[in-house]
Amino acid sequence: MAEDTRRRLIDGAIETVRRNGITGTSARTVAATAGVNQALVFYHFGSVADLLSEACRVATAENVERYREQFAGVRTLRELLVLGRSLHEDQRDRGNVTLLAQMLAGAQADERLAAATRDAIGLWVREIEAVLRRVVVGSPIEPVVDVTGLASAVSAAFVGMELFEAVDPAGSTAALDALDRLGILLEVADDLGPVASAALRRRIRGATAGQN
Repeated sequence: MAEDTRRRLIDGAIETVRRNGITGTSARTVAATAGVNQALVFYHFGSVADLLSEACRVATAENVERYREQFAGVRTLRELLVLGRSLHEDQRDRGNVTLLAQMLAGAQADERLAAATRDAIGLWVREIEAVLRRVVVGSPIEPVVDVTGLASAVSAAFVGMELFEAVDPAGSTAALDALDRLGILLEVADDLGPVASAALRRRIRGATAGQN
């Protein structure tokens, strides 16, 4: 019964944040959504912030698990970006991007929410980073690609797009298209013959050395 109640509260918190936003989420509104007494929020989690933190981690872990097999099948950056676009649309329609965006908003004033949101986004970053390492290794651009940084940038793009879409749909589409073109660039680099590939590597190493 205790685990069932905890799960109802977690699901209720997720749904409340999706529907009301972080500012409209309280012990009362979560309990009403979950169909339980609001005292149970504090009994099981101690505070609304701790409940929201757990809900964010649980929801994201379950969503990442749903896509793990698809991530494992990605072999090119363009495939990753195509999957990312599909993932973003699915997560947006399910309200999960909204959940992360609202948690990010609440994180500005609460370190507990900040830590939970950081952990949640980190789950996506690790999946994307594993794909990028497979894609980039052996590519002419490998010397200049910060895989960890790029994974964070891609994850941030797909989470932040929810906010961008609300005020500038055309700009959001253009941003996704720009990521697609990045995938095309990497494919072109991979398809170069050995002579051209070696020349590109030398130019990249030279440019990198000039920055150091």
